[in-house]
Amino acid sequence: MGQLENVGEKSASRPREPQANPLGRWLVAEAWKAGSSAELATAFLTFLHEAGYRVDRSTIIMPTLHPQVFATVLVWRADTPGIRTIQEPHDILLQPKFADSPFAPLIRGNAAGVRRRLADPACALDFPVVRDLRAEGATDYVAMPFRFADGQINVMSITSFAPGGLDTAQLGQIYDVLPALGRMFEVHALRRTATALLEIYLGRHTGERVLQGLVKHGDGEHIHAVIWFCDFRDSTPLSQSLGRRAYLRQLNRFFYCMAGAVLEAQGEVLRYIGDAVLAIFPIESDEAGACERALHAARLAAERVREVNAANPERPPLRYGIGLHIGDVTYGNIGVPERLEFTVIGAAANEAARVESMTKELKKPVLTSAAFAAACRATLVSAGKHALKGLDGEHELFTLPD
Repeated sequence: MGQLENVGEKSASRPREPQANPLGRWLVAEAWKAGSSAELATAFLTFLHEAGYRVDRSTIIMPTLHPQVFATVLVWRADTPGIRTIQEPHDILLQPKFADSPFAPLIRGNAAGVRRRLADPACALDFPVVRDLRAEGATDYVAMPFRFADGQINVMSITSFAPGGLDTAQLGQIYDVLPALGRMFEVHALRRTATALLEIYLGRHTGERVLQGLVKHGDGEHIHAVIWFCDFRDSTPLSQSLGRRAYLRQLNRFFYCMAGAVLEAQGEVLRYIGDAVLAIFPIESDEAGACERALHAARLAAERVREVNAANPERPPLRYGIGLHIGDVTYGNIGVPERLEFTVIGAAANEAARVESMTKELKKPVLTSAAFAAACRATLVSAGKHALKGLDGEHELFTLPD
Protein backbone atom coordinates (compact mmCIF):
# COMPACT_ATOMS: atom_id res chain seq x y z
CA MET A 1 0.00 0.00 0.00
CA GLY A 2 1.12 3.56 -0.56
CA GLN A 3 3.28 5.22 2.01
CA LEU A 4 2.88 8.84 3.03
CA GLU A 5 4.62 10.42 0.05
CA ASN A 6 6.96 13.37 0.49
CA VAL A 7 5.84 14.08 4.03
CA GLY A 8 8.73 15.30 6.11
CA GLU A 9 11.26 14.78 3.30
CA LYS A 10 12.87 18.13 4.14
CA SER A 11 13.20 17.01 7.75
CA ALA A 12 15.09 13.92 6.60
CA SER A 13 17.61 15.95 4.60
CA ARG A 14 17.91 19.04 6.80
CA PRO A 15 16.39 19.44 10.26
CA ARG A 16 14.17 22.50 10.51
CA GLU A 17 14.81 25.13 13.12
CA PRO A 18 11.91 25.08 15.63
CA GLN A 19 11.06 28.73 14.94
CA ALA A 20 10.75 27.99 11.20
CA ASN A 21 7.55 26.02 11.79
CA PRO A 22 4.63 28.29 12.73
CA LEU A 23 2.74 25.28 14.04
CA GLY A 24 5.36 24.79 16.74
CA ARG A 25 4.83 28.36 17.90
CA TRP A 26 1.07 27.81 17.91
CA LEU A 27 1.43 24.66 20.02
CA VAL A 28 3.48 26.52 22.62
CA ALA A 29 1.25 29.59 22.71
CA GLU A 30 -2.24 28.15 22.27
CA ALA A 31 -2.57 24.37 22.61
CA TRP A 32 -2.32 24.35 26.41
CA LYS A 33 -5.55 26.37 26.63
CA ALA A 34 -7.66 23.45 25.38
CA GLY A 35 -9.66 21.68 28.06
CA SER A 36 -10.29 18.46 26.15
CA SER A 37 -9.24 16.46 23.10
CA ALA A 38 -12.19 17.88 21.17
CA GLU A 39 -11.21 21.46 22.02
CA LEU A 40 -7.59 20.81 21.11
CA ALA A 41 -8.52 19.25 17.76
CA THR A 42 -10.96 22.06 16.96
CA ALA A 43 -8.43 24.78 17.77
CA PHE A 44 -5.58 23.12 15.86
CA LEU A 45 -7.55 22.29 12.73
CA THR A 46 -9.28 25.67 12.66
CA PHE A 47 -5.88 27.36 12.90
CA LEU A 48 -4.59 25.23 10.01
CA HIS A 49 -7.55 26.12 7.82
CA GLU A 50 -7.46 29.84 8.62
CA ALA A 51 -3.66 29.97 8.13
CA GLY A 52 -4.01 28.69 4.58
CA TYR A 53 -3.02 25.05 5.08
CA ARG A 54 -5.75 23.83 2.69
CA VAL A 55 -7.20 21.54 5.36
CA ASP A 56 -10.96 21.18 4.87
CA ARG A 57 -11.79 18.01 6.80
CA SER A 58 -10.13 15.83 9.39
CA THR A 59 -10.83 12.69 11.37
CA ILE A 60 -8.82 11.74 14.46
CA ILE A 61 -9.18 8.27 15.94
CA MET A 62 -7.72 7.42 19.35
CA PRO A 63 -8.22 3.96 20.90
CA THR A 64 -9.23 4.09 24.55
CA LEU A 65 -9.24 1.82 27.59
CA HIS A 66 -12.94 1.24 28.17
CA PRO A 67 -15.09 -1.91 28.44
CA GLN A 68 -17.66 -0.54 25.97
CA VAL A 69 -15.71 1.87 23.76
CA PHE A 70 -12.90 0.93 21.38
CA ALA A 71 -11.95 4.43 20.29
CA THR A 72 -12.86 8.08 20.50
CA VAL A 73 -13.30 9.54 17.03
CA LEU A 74 -13.22 13.30 16.39
CA VAL A 75 -14.73 14.47 13.09
CA TRP A 76 -14.03 18.07 12.00
CA ARG A 77 -15.18 19.97 8.92
CA ALA A 78 -14.25 23.54 8.06
CA ASP A 79 -17.80 24.22 6.80
CA THR A 80 -19.48 22.98 9.99
CA PRO A 81 -19.24 24.68 13.41
CA GLY A 82 -17.65 22.70 16.23
CA ILE A 83 -16.53 19.10 16.12
CA ARG A 84 -18.37 15.79 16.30
CA THR A 85 -17.26 13.26 18.92
CA ILE A 86 -18.13 9.60 18.35
CA GLN A 87 -17.52 6.78 20.83
CA GLU A 88 -17.05 3.74 18.64
CA PRO A 89 -17.83 0.35 20.28
CA HIS A 90 -15.48 -2.61 20.16
CA ASP A 91 -17.44 -4.32 17.41
CA ILE A 92 -16.35 -1.54 15.03
CA LEU A 93 -13.27 -3.70 14.49
CA LEU A 94 -15.45 -6.19 12.64
CA GLN A 95 -17.34 -3.66 10.56
CA PRO A 96 -16.33 -2.82 6.97
CA LYS A 97 -16.23 0.92 7.65
CA PHE A 98 -13.17 0.30 9.83
CA ALA A 99 -11.74 -2.92 8.41
CA ASP A 100 -11.70 -1.46 4.86
CA SER A 101 -10.44 1.98 5.88
CA PRO A 102 -6.88 3.35 5.98
CA PHE A 103 -7.22 3.53 9.77
CA ALA A 104 -7.10 -0.25 10.20
CA PRO A 105 -3.55 -0.91 8.90
CA LEU A 106 -2.23 2.27 10.50
CA ILE A 107 -3.56 1.52 13.98
CA ARG A 108 -2.22 -2.02 13.71
CA GLY A 109 1.21 -0.61 12.88
CA ASN A 110 1.27 -2.09 9.37
CA ALA A 111 1.83 1.18 7.50
CA ALA A 112 3.76 4.41 7.96
CA GLY A 113 1.05 6.55 6.39
CA VAL A 114 -1.28 6.88 3.43
CA ARG A 115 -1.56 9.66 0.86
CA ARG A 116 -3.89 9.71 -2.11
CA ARG A 117 -3.68 12.62 -4.57
CA LEU A 118 -7.33 12.42 -5.56
CA ALA A 119 -7.06 14.94 -8.38
CA ASP A 120 -4.56 12.68 -10.16
CA PRO A 121 -6.40 10.45 -12.68
CA ALA A 122 -3.95 7.64 -11.85
CA CYS A 123 -4.66 7.83 -8.09
CA ALA A 124 -5.20 4.42 -6.49
CA LEU A 125 -8.79 4.22 -5.28
CA ASP A 126 -8.12 1.32 -2.94
CA PHE A 127 -10.22 2.43 0.05
CA PRO A 128 -13.96 3.19 0.12
CA VAL A 129 -13.32 6.54 1.82
CA VAL A 130 -10.93 7.51 -0.98
CA ARG A 131 -13.54 6.68 -3.61
CA ASP A 132 -16.23 8.60 -1.72
CA LEU A 133 -14.06 11.68 -1.24
CA ARG A 134 -13.05 11.74 -4.89
CA ALA A 135 -16.72 11.55 -5.87
CA GLU A 136 -17.35 14.60 -3.64
CA GLY A 137 -14.63 16.57 -5.38
CA ALA A 138 -11.81 16.25 -2.86
CA THR A 139 -8.31 16.73 -4.28
CA ASP A 140 -6.04 15.22 -1.61
CA TYR A 141 -6.26 12.78 1.30
CA VAL A 142 -3.64 11.94 3.93
CA ALA A 143 -3.76 9.62 6.96
CA MET A 144 -0.87 9.82 9.42
CA PRO A 145 -0.24 7.80 12.60
CA PHE A 146 0.94 9.39 15.84
CA ARG A 147 1.90 7.63 19.05
CA PHE A 148 1.34 8.07 22.73
CA ALA A 149 4.14 7.53 25.25
CA ASP A 150 3.00 3.95 25.90
CA GLY A 151 3.27 3.10 22.18
CA GLN A 152 -0.45 3.32 21.40
CA ILE A 153 -0.97 4.24 17.75
CA ASN A 154 -3.57 6.87 16.85
CA VAL A 155 -4.39 8.30 13.44
CA MET A 156 -5.16 11.73 12.01
CA SER A 157 -6.56 12.04 8.50
CA ILE A 158 -6.68 15.28 6.52
CA THR A 159 -8.73 15.98 3.41
CA SER A 160 -8.36 18.93 1.06
CA PHE A 161 -10.79 20.23 -1.54
CA ALA A 162 -8.40 22.99 -2.70
CA PRO A 163 -7.09 23.00 -6.29
CA GLY A 164 -3.76 21.21 -6.27
CA GLY A 165 -4.46 19.55 -2.96
CA LEU A 166 -2.24 19.85 0.10
CA ASP A 167 0.99 21.81 -0.09
CA THR A 168 3.81 19.31 0.56
CA ALA A 169 5.87 21.76 2.61
CA GLN A 170 2.91 22.59 4.83
CA LEU A 171 2.07 18.90 5.14
CA GLY A 172 5.65 18.37 6.30
CA GLN A 173 5.14 21.02 8.98
CA ILE A 174 2.05 19.18 10.24
CA TYR A 175 3.97 15.92 10.23
CA ASP A 176 6.80 17.55 12.22
CA VAL A 177 4.54 18.67 15.08
CA LEU A 178 2.49 15.46 15.31
CA PRO A 179 4.68 13.97 18.09
CA ALA A 180 4.23 17.08 20.27
CA LEU A 181 0.55 17.35 19.39
CA GLY A 182 0.16 13.68 20.23
CA ARG A 183 1.54 14.25 23.74
CA MET A 184 -1.07 16.95 24.28
CA PHE A 185 -3.82 14.66 23.06
CA GLU A 186 -2.43 12.01 25.41
CA VAL A 187 -2.82 14.27 28.46
CA HIS A 188 -6.52 14.71 27.70
CA ALA A 189 -6.93 11.05 26.81
CA LEU A 190 -5.39 9.90 30.09
CA ARG A 191 -7.70 12.10 32.12
CA ARG A 192 -10.70 10.95 30.08
CA THR A 193 -9.68 7.32 30.64
CA ALA A 194 -9.15 7.88 34.37
CA THR A 195 -12.53 9.57 34.68
CA ALA A 196 -14.30 6.83 32.71
CA LEU A 197 -12.68 3.99 34.66
CA LEU A 198 -13.39 5.64 38.00
CA GLU A 199 -17.02 6.08 36.96
CA ILE A 200 -17.28 2.46 35.82
CA TYR A 201 -15.50 0.87 38.78
CA LEU A 202 -16.53 3.28 41.56
CA GLY A 203 -19.63 5.05 40.26
CA ARG A 204 -20.15 8.53 38.84
CA HIS A 205 -20.50 10.49 42.10
CA THR A 206 -17.83 8.46 43.88
CA GLY A 207 -15.43 8.81 40.97
CA GLU A 208 -15.92 12.57 40.99
CA ARG A 209 -15.07 12.72 44.68
CA VAL A 210 -11.88 10.72 44.16
CA LEU A 211 -10.84 13.01 41.29
CA GLN A 212 -11.55 16.00 43.53
CA GLY A 213 -8.98 14.74 46.01
CA LEU A 214 -10.68 12.37 48.45
CA VAL A 215 -7.97 9.74 48.07
CA LYS A 216 -6.38 9.38 51.50
CA HIS A 217 -7.17 6.68 54.03
CA GLY A 218 -10.01 8.04 56.16
CA ASP A 219 -11.13 10.76 53.72
CA GLY A 220 -14.90 11.01 53.60
CA GLU A 221 -18.02 12.86 54.64
CA HIS A 222 -21.31 12.31 56.40
CA ILE A 223 -24.26 12.27 54.00
CA HIS A 224 -28.00 11.75 54.18
CA ALA A 225 -29.18 9.15 51.68
CA VAL A 226 -31.59 6.42 50.73
CA ILE A 227 -29.74 3.13 51.07
CA TRP A 228 -30.63 0.31 48.68
CA PHE A 229 -29.55 -3.24 49.42
CA CYS A 230 -30.60 -6.16 47.24
CA ASP A 231 -29.76 -9.84 47.14
CA PHE A 232 -29.96 -12.60 44.55
CA ARG A 233 -32.18 -15.41 45.81
CA ASP A 234 -31.11 -19.08 45.50
CA SER A 235 -27.60 -18.12 44.42
CA THR A 236 -25.89 -20.90 46.39
CA PRO A 237 -27.86 -23.82 44.91
CA LEU A 238 -27.69 -22.20 41.47
CA SER A 239 -23.90 -21.90 41.69
CA GLN A 240 -23.78 -25.62 42.49
CA SER A 241 -26.28 -26.81 39.87
CA LEU A 242 -25.22 -24.57 36.98
CA GLY A 243 -21.82 -24.62 35.33
CA ARG A 244 -19.48 -21.73 36.09
CA ARG A 245 -20.19 -19.89 32.84
CA ALA A 246 -23.94 -20.39 33.08
CA TYR A 247 -23.97 -19.17 36.67
CA LEU A 248 -21.94 -16.07 35.82
CA ARG A 249 -24.35 -15.29 32.97
CA GLN A 250 -27.27 -15.64 35.36
CA LEU A 251 -25.56 -13.47 37.97
CA ASN A 252 -24.86 -10.76 35.39
CA ARG A 253 -28.51 -10.87 34.30
CA PHE A 254 -29.41 -10.17 37.92
CA PHE A 255 -26.96 -7.26 38.09
CA TYR A 256 -28.37 -5.91 34.80
CA CYS A 257 -31.83 -5.88 36.36
CA MET A 258 -30.83 -4.41 39.72
CA ALA A 259 -27.77 -2.21 39.22
CA GLY A 260 -28.98 -1.13 35.79
CA ALA A 261 -32.27 0.04 37.30
CA VAL A 262 -30.47 1.97 40.05
CA LEU A 263 -28.28 3.77 37.54
CA GLU A 264 -31.24 4.59 35.30
CA ALA A 265 -32.98 6.12 38.32
CA GLN A 266 -29.90 8.30 39.02
CA GLY A 267 -28.68 6.27 41.96
CA GLU A 268 -25.08 5.31 42.71
CA VAL A 269 -24.01 1.66 42.74
CA LEU A 270 -21.28 1.39 45.38
CA ARG A 271 -20.47 -2.29 45.72
CA TYR A 272 -21.18 -5.75 44.42
CA ILE A 273 -20.96 -7.89 47.54
CA GLY A 274 -20.86 -11.36 46.07
CA ASP A 275 -24.38 -11.66 44.68
CA ALA A 276 -25.70 -8.55 46.46
CA VAL A 277 -25.77 -4.89 45.43
CA LEU A 278 -25.27 -1.89 47.72
CA ALA A 279 -26.39 1.45 46.30
CA ILE A 280 -27.39 4.90 47.49
CA PHE A 281 -29.59 7.77 46.37
CA PRO A 282 -27.87 10.80 47.95
CA ILE A 283 -30.12 13.49 49.43
CA GLU A 284 -29.27 17.17 49.35
CA SER A 285 -32.66 18.57 50.36
CA ASP A 286 -35.48 16.54 48.81
CA GLU A 287 -35.97 13.34 50.83
CA ALA A 288 -39.21 12.47 49.06
CA GLY A 289 -37.59 12.85 45.65
CA ALA A 290 -34.79 10.44 46.55
CA CYS A 291 -37.36 7.95 47.86
CA GLU A 292 -39.33 8.22 44.62
CA ARG A 293 -36.19 7.54 42.58
CA ALA A 294 -35.45 4.46 44.71
CA LEU A 295 -39.01 3.16 44.27
CA HIS A 296 -38.84 3.85 40.55
CA ALA A 297 -35.65 1.77 40.45
CA ALA A 298 -37.39 -1.03 42.35
CA ARG A 299 -40.29 -1.08 39.88
CA LEU A 300 -37.92 -0.91 36.93
CA ALA A 301 -35.88 -3.79 38.37
CA ALA A 302 -39.06 -5.86 38.74
CA GLU A 303 -39.98 -5.13 35.13
CA ARG A 304 -36.54 -6.16 33.92
CA VAL A 305 -36.67 -9.37 35.95
CA ARG A 306 -40.02 -10.27 34.37
CA GLU A 307 -38.62 -9.63 30.90
CA VAL A 308 -35.44 -11.65 31.54
CA ASN A 309 -37.41 -14.57 33.00
CA ALA A 310 -39.88 -14.53 30.10
CA ALA A 311 -37.03 -14.48 27.56
CA ASN A 312 -35.25 -17.42 29.23
CA PRO A 313 -37.97 -19.92 30.23
CA GLU A 314 -35.49 -22.81 30.13
CA ARG A 315 -33.38 -21.24 32.92
CA PRO A 316 -34.20 -20.98 36.62
CA PRO A 317 -36.13 -17.73 37.16
CA LEU A 318 -34.40 -14.78 38.75
CA ARG A 319 -35.68 -14.09 42.26
CA TYR A 320 -34.56 -11.26 44.49
CA GLY A 321 -35.13 -9.15 47.57
CA ILE A 322 -34.72 -5.35 47.88
CA GLY A 323 -34.44 -3.48 51.17
CA LEU A 324 -34.77 0.32 51.33
CA HIS A 325 -33.90 2.57 54.25
CA ILE A 326 -33.10 6.24 54.75
CA GLY A 327 -30.56 7.70 57.14
CA ASP A 328 -27.14 9.17 57.75
CA VAL A 329 -24.04 7.27 56.64
CA THR A 330 -20.33 7.90 56.39
CA TYR A 331 -19.34 8.07 52.75
CA GLY A 332 -15.61 7.68 52.23
CA ASN A 333 -12.42 5.63 52.09
CA ILE A 334 -12.06 2.53 54.22
CA GLY A 335 -9.50 -0.26 54.21
CA VAL A 336 -5.74 0.07 54.34
CA PRO A 337 -3.70 2.75 52.53
CA GLU A 338 -2.48 0.17 50.00
CA ARG A 339 -6.01 -1.05 49.16
CA LEU A 340 -8.90 1.37 49.68
CA GLU A 341 -12.58 1.15 48.96
CA PHE A 342 -14.94 4.13 48.70
CA THR A 343 -18.29 3.11 50.15
CA VAL A 344 -20.86 3.89 52.85
CA ILE A 345 -20.71 2.58 56.38
CA GLY A 346 -22.84 3.11 59.45
CA ALA A 347 -25.94 1.92 61.24
CA ALA A 348 -28.25 3.01 58.41
CA ALA A 349 -26.40 0.84 55.90
CA ASN A 350 -26.61 -2.13 58.25
CA GLU A 351 -30.34 -1.55 58.78
CA ALA A 352 -30.98 -1.57 55.01
CA ALA A 353 -29.34 -5.00 54.85
CA ARG A 354 -31.47 -6.21 57.78
CA VAL A 355 -34.64 -4.95 56.07
CA GLU A 356 -33.70 -6.81 52.90
CA SER A 357 -33.08 -10.02 54.86
CA MET A 358 -36.78 -10.04 55.79
CA THR A 359 -37.95 -10.14 52.17
CA LYS A 360 -37.37 -13.88 52.05
CA GLU A 361 -39.21 -14.56 55.29
CA LEU A 362 -42.19 -12.34 54.41
CA LYS A 363 -42.15 -13.39 50.75
CA LYS A 364 -42.14 -9.79 49.56
CA PRO A 365 -39.63 -8.75 46.90
CA VAL A 366 -39.43 -5.19 48.23
CA LEU A 367 -39.47 -4.00 51.84
CA THR A 368 -38.79 -0.57 53.29
CA SER A 369 -38.14 0.73 56.76
CA ALA A 370 -40.62 2.93 58.62
CA ALA A 371 -38.23 5.87 58.20
CA PHE A 372 -38.30 5.41 54.43
CA ALA A 373 -42.11 5.11 54.41
CA ALA A 374 -42.43 8.32 56.47
CA ALA A 375 -40.23 10.27 54.05
CA CYS A 376 -41.90 8.90 50.92
CA ARG A 377 -44.90 10.49 49.19
CA ALA A 378 -45.93 7.16 47.62
CA THR A 379 -48.49 4.92 49.29
CA LEU A 380 -46.87 1.94 51.01
CA VAL A 381 -48.52 -0.94 52.81
CA SER A 382 -47.52 -2.06 56.30
CA ALA A 383 -46.01 -5.54 56.46
CA GLY A 384 -46.19 -5.62 60.27
CA LYS A 385 -43.62 -5.21 63.02
CA HIS A 386 -40.66 -7.54 63.15
CA ALA A 387 -37.44 -8.11 65.03
CA LEU A 388 -34.38 -7.35 62.92
CA LYS A 389 -31.13 -9.15 63.60
CA GLY A 390 -28.72 -7.05 65.61
CA LEU A 391 -31.27 -4.26 66.25
CA ASP A 392 -33.21 -3.66 69.43
CA GLY A 393 -37.01 -3.88 69.57
CA GLU A 394 -39.46 -4.44 66.76
CA HIS A 395 -39.46 -2.47 63.55
CA GLU A 396 -42.41 -1.84 61.28
CA LEU A 397 -41.72 -2.70 57.68
CA PHE A 398 -43.57 -1.59 54.56
CA THR A 399 -44.00 -2.93 51.06
CA LEU A 400 -45.38 -1.82 47.73
CA PRO A 401 -49.11 -2.24 47.06
CA ASP A 402 -49.83 -5.39 45.04
